[in-house]
Amino acid sequence: MDYKFFANLTAEIGDIPPDSILSRTLHRDDRSRLVLFGFAPGQELSEHTSIHPAILFFVSGEADLTLGDDQLQAGPGTWVNMQPNLAHSVRAKTPVVMALVMLEK
Repeated sequence: MDYKFFANLTAEIGDIPPDSILSRTLHRDDRSRLVLFGFAPGQELSEHTSIHPAILFFVSGEADLTLGDDQLQAGPGTWVNMQPNLAHSVRAKTPVVMALVMLEK
């Protein structure tokens, strides 16, 4: 196929168990990878970096987001473009569905 289509990303993650983070790779090719995350409230991805440029898109929920030294609030519709090696973290305040697109250099 020449395309990948998801009508509803929230439906792709399903139910998020309490005290858990789900991740599901929805697409992967030689140029990009789409990973969908579902966070239960209070769950977090601790600070880390990646060698790849990446895009975060918050589909639903509210989260505390750290990008470098900046503390930000993310909600439905929040979009972030991150350059390689940027320290970042995500902590869910409510149930969160977040799409991560990792790009190949």
